[in-house]
Amino acid sequence: MKRLAFKMYLNKGAEEEYKKRHDAIWPELVSLLKNTGIEDYSIFLDEETSTLFGVLKISDAEALDKLPEKEIMKKWWEYMKDIMRTNPDNSPVNIPLKEVFHLN
Repeated sequence: MKRLAFKMYLNKGAEEEYKKRHDAIWPELVSLLKNTGIEDYSIFLDEETSTLFGVLKISDAEALDKLPEKEIMKKWWEYMKDIMRTNPDNSPVNIPLKEVFHLN
């Protein structure tokens, strides 16, 4: 199991809407993420900077490369693009983070 962390950028003032949308995350998206091998997935918000920090565990990190091909993923990105900094394909700007410490 590999642990990955990344950061994304929320538009100022969109914090409540971001939480609302994730509280009602689509079941088919949850299924896709779990079937991809993702588990123990959390997203944290730095309220001062509107930076989001994601942390997840995945059995096969290369499986993440196939997510952008999935229709439900594309629809989610389309749904979220108005409240986040995004790339031209509507995917969120996502910066991988380097792990420098872990206590198990």
